[in-house]
Amino acid sequence: MIKQKDKPFYSPGTKPELITIPPMNFFTIKGEGNPNSEVFAERVAVLYALSYGIKMLPKKGITPEGYEPYSVYPLEGVWDLNDEAKLKSFEHLDKDSLVFNLMIRQPDFVTKELATQVIGLTKQKKGDALFDQARFESLTEGLCVQMLHKGPYDDEPASFERMEAFCEENGLIRESKLHREIYLGDPRKTAPEKLRTILRFKVKPAK
Repeated sequence: MIKQKDKPFYSPGTKPELITIPPMNFFTIKGEGNPNSEVFAERVAVLYALSYGIKMLPKKGITPEGYEPYSVYPLEGVWDLNDEAKLKSFEHLDKDSLVFNLMIRQPDFVTKELATQVIGLTKQKKGDALFDQARFESLTEGLCVQMLHKGPYDDEPASFERMEAFCEENGLIRESKLHREIYLGDPRKTAPEKLRTILRFKVKPAK
């Protein structure tokens, strides 16, 4: 369950809204290619292994200072296109050209030292060199427009059009074509029409 203080960041409505996102800590891992590929799935698995590694520390006799019971935060992804795709003009998105930075937020008690320790321990247990690509980072989005998108991922362009229109109506400019998606629920177990995804991108006041 999302804590009350975090609900504005994870419970938007289905209409675009302006919000300021404070600094947050994440396990992150980068990749490129189709989100339906094994490359993507392997990186998601790394993030969940690390996140549950933190959550389950008390069961291993390790209780970090400030620890309190919590639910693991949802998977997030920041999306872009590779350099080659940016030079092309096409009507339909080539998903093999996608570049992503996947992440799962971590509670405030997680320090750089603790995260590094858990990365090392989890890699040792899993025996997977992919854990070497995982990072612990503090990220600040700042001023953003966000909304809840309901339905298939392929229908997201219509929601982005609404967000762009909101920006125009409110004197805002989108900072870049990068955008963040926050996945509420497990897409592997959810029918496409029932998917719920938070869409978000950075903005600044128009001059």
